[in-house]
Amino acid sequence: MSDKVAAVILGAGKGTRMKSDKPKVLMPVCGKPMIKHIIDTLETIPVDEIVTVISPDGHEVAKTVAPYKTCVQEAQLGTGHAVNCAKGMLNGFDGSVLVIFGDTPLITKQTFERSIAKVKEGFAVVVLGFRPADAARYGRLVMKGNELERIVEFKDATDEEKAIDFCNSGFMAFDGKYLFDILARIGNKNAAGEFYLTDAVEVAHQMGLKCTAFEGKPEEVASANTLEELALLEKYAGDRK
Repeated sequence: MSDKVAAVILGAGKGTRMKSDKPKVLMPVCGKPMIKHIIDTLETIPVDEIVTVISPDGHEVAKTVAPYKTCVQEAQLGTGHAVNCAKGMLNGFDGSVLVIFGDTPLITKQTFERSIAKVKEGFAVVVLGFRPADAARYGRLVMKGNELERIVEFKDATDEEKAIDFCNSGFMAFDGKYLFDILARIGNKNAAGEFYLTDAVEVAHQMGLKCTAFEGKPEEVASANTLEELALLEKYAGDRK
């Protein structure tokens, strides 16, 4: 594989639960839109391509991330579908591809670099995990040694799996050589009828590929869906400074 690095930022979410007309990824943390924190960190790596997935009315997001590319997710059909919207811009890309939720602005350069190193080690799918004070309803990462066997959603977890405190942060990295083949095999036979990116682990195993996960700090992977969570992000960002 090449040493090139691309990033796909998922930025199509709305700020409804934050009582704002502004797209969620443009909500400010320490005076700067969340998504700009991510781009600023990516630029320090540096990365070769950044593609942001936006909604059909995401013109403001496109303007904020310019001069980087955007692609439109016409219908909200899940996270796997969102990443697949970037296929036209990354088809044939054979380096590491970072997939980042646009409302997780505090992931560090070191964590991005560590995920890239894991891809170069031969893992087709790399997941960032964390151990929260309260695992609550997070998806669990089921490990066997240093290999990730599967991601189990809380609602589908057995009592034994619910006892696992190693949780899914949402951030993933892929070997670009396999990414879109993996996405093409993800199905939507679930209650929501959506294509879930977390199913990439199961699909990769079916293809004979290796997956792994490593641990980050809970405050690093914090995201914001509500004004309360946004205030917490502001605190974490302030503490880091």
